Amino acid sequence: MRRAPTILHLDMDAFYAAAEQAAKPSLRGKPVVVGGIGPRGVVATASYEARVFGVRSAMPTAQARRLCPNAAYLSPRFTLYRQVSDTVMELLRALSPLVEPLSLDEAFVDLEAGGVPAETAAVRAVGEQLRRDIKAATGLTGSVGLAGAKMLAKIASEAAKPDGLVVIEPGTERELLGPMPVRTLPGVGPATAETLRRAGIHTVAETAEAGEAELVRLLGKAHGTGLYAMALGQDDRPVVAERDAKSVSVEDTFEVDLTDRTRVRNEVLRLADRCVGRLRAAGRSGRTVVIKVRNYDFSTLTRSETLRGPTDDPAVVREAAVRLLETVDTTGGVRLLGVGVTGLADFTQEDLFAQLATEREAEEQAAGGAAEPAEEAAGEPEAGVELPRRWHPGLDVVHEEFGAGWVQGSGLGRVTVRFETPWSAPGRVRTFTVDDPALRPGEPVPLLGGPDQSSAPAIRPKSVSPAGEAESEAGEEISRR
Repeated sequence: MRRAPTILHLDMDAFYAAAEQAAKPSLRGKPVVVGGIGPRGVVATASYEARVFGVRSAMPTAQARRLCPNAAYLSPRFTLYRQVSDTVMELLRALSPLVEPLSLDEAFVDLEAGGVPAETAAVRAVGEQLRRDIKAATGLTGSVGLAGAKMLAKIASEAAKPDGLVVIEPGTERELLGPMPVRTLPGVGPATAETLRRAGIHTVAETAEAGEAELVRLLGKAHGTGLYAMALGQDDRPVVAERDAKSVSVEDTFEVDLTDRTRVRNEVLRLADRCVGRLRAAGRSGRTVVIKVRNYDFSTLTRSETLRGPTDDPAVVREAAVRLLETVDTTGGVRLLGVGVTGLADFTQEDLFAQLATEREAEEQAAGGAAEPAEEAAGEPEAGVELPRRWHPGLDVVHEEFGAGWVQGSGLGRVTVRFETPWSAPGRVRTFTVDDPALRPGEPVPLLGGPDQSSAPAIRPKSVSPAGEAESEAGEEISRR
């Protein structure tokens, strides 16, 4: 434990939803839910306006729709979120060389390592300035916790939400923690909490009063000893600058169980390409390919294959994933598929499988054969065959006449688009046929960087009545057929 609150924890407020509100002027101050939009989807983030209705992260989207039917339900746009995250992390690294990212929107910072005086007034001033800098750079808000330990800094940032700052003075830890539920402590999940509840332990104070010996008896030596220290407010974990990832993976849950073997194979190929994309974005390679298959009855299995050396070659990962899939019976129906790479390294070694794949493709082309293109193998249509486009709510689009916009919804052969940018007024809504040649998928428009950066809007939650509020349309809806 430190003698001054020099560990900072930043947690961006309703990050995904707030980024969508900042990007879409028509959604500001209105309920927004980001996550899976299908019947099996799960909420990733809900705006504060949606939380008024009881919508929470990890809730099934179908339940969220019942609680808040008037919310905007959007698919995640990780390209945008990563852009904003990179900006925020750069601001944190300007404060200290010791920054420990936990996710795109959350990180610890060791202010002492950055030369900030070990005084409450000094660290509070740094925290307040950080909040102002984040707002100026992104248009979003973040909550800051300051304490002498990581656990306490995280608790402080949670207490500061939304858009606030809380300092926990060293020496006040036990008084602060005592009345809190035991689930507040790191490492206490539902199972541990239930074990403690059966023993009559409900709060942090009761956990400390139970004593180390009793906690060890209930939970085992490692967990019991660690939990006792946490209950006393003792947490000596350092801020670690590099959190080395052990693996990179992607997975998808399907609205309808997949039974067609060719479709399953194509989905695995598509996931393999996405996985390699993330691997390369991180500047890494890996030597073990893993697939995950969850069947219709929720039974889940994994298969893995270790290659001869680290690789980031998509052909290698795709081939390995398909070989692994061939060992799995999918005839009963597949609910979820995943592809991952483990055994990560910072370099790429030329792989024998990659050489063989390249040589075989060259030989087939030289002989006039039809080597399977990467895109085609991943499930894309063959030349001359055009499949219907999928217009997910929230998707960025560009129209040849109307410019940048985003999909509000689609169905019955139509797609509805609202044309607006982060720095514009709420845009007009227009409807097109799903195959309109003038409409195509686009890229996220940066939150700042418009004609006048100084006018970037402040995104703050507004009060919402429990009855909800129907979205008003800015301008007329125009159908184009």
